[in-house]
Amino acid sequence: MVDFSTSPVSKCPTTQETHPFILASQQVKLDINMLNLRKYGNKPFPVAVIHGGPGAPGEMAPVARELSSLIGVLEPLQTATTLEGQVRELKAVLEKHAALPVTLIGFSWGALLSFIFAARHPSFVRKLILISSAPYEEKYAANIAQTRLSRLSEREREEALSLMQTLNDPSIADKNTPLARLGNLLSKADSYDPLPHDDEILECQYDVFQGVWEQAEQLGSSGKLLELGKRIKCPVVAIHGDYDPHPAEGVVEPLSRTLKDFRFILLEKCGHRPWLERSARDRFYNILKQELVFQL
Repeated sequence: MVDFSTSPVSKCPTTQETHPFILASQQVKLDINMLNLRKYGNKPFPVAVIHGGPGAPGEMAPVARELSSLIGVLEPLQTATTLEGQVRELKAVLEKHAALPVTLIGFSWGALLSFIFAARHPSFVRKLILISSAPYEEKYAANIAQTRLSRLSEREREEALSLMQTLNDPSIADKNTPLARLGNLLSKADSYDPLPHDDEILECQYDVFQGVWEQAEQLGSSGKLLELGKRIKCPVVAIHGDYDPHPAEGVVEPLSRTLKDFRFILLEKCGHRPWLERSARDRFYNILKQELVFQL
């Protein structure tokens, strides 16, 4: 899954193909009263994985399944179309289903959402783990699009640029289909040496991206995102791949000078999704499990 937030499209997201609802483990439990939530393992649920996008629910399922062999895990599926709505939605899910305070494991856009949530509701969060986060200052995003496109073949670049034009065309009603294809192309650029895998995104939600990311962009460009970080009270751990087109410097440098308790871990031979990388997968999961040991 390519995070939507820093795609080459002007204020447009990217994602992989839309896929049917996948329940690949008997450990998954659907809450019939809360259709925007999946549960893995058994109670209590002191861990929640937060997907990227905005608008890419389901992509964190492999991580949730792996961790559920040790601990109960929630997978909220964000549906709100505003930033404030997503914060409220996450709060409601955690209040009802989580063993508070929780460890939030946020991926890509989900890392930013978890960061914002931990600042707004510090009593809810015991630890914050940021995986492949987007940059926390605008200047670090300048070369992301160029890096991605440079890793594609000429034919793929041409197709990607055509899809970007489609996404920026207000006369096109269905943005999910070209969005999915564009993300499928750019995910190739985001990966170093990916293992064979099934895509588990439940639905590509262009409307969610459009509603949420414009507000998130304003928060970042104004400097208010980092200001929020000063309100975070819990330990924060960032995990990042050295091949991720989102520069590690855009995470480690701003957060090192903002957070009181911050650690940064760089994974070698690793792209945007560490759990799918041949050389980094095992170390990635070992790190996550070590970070959760204190909650067992």
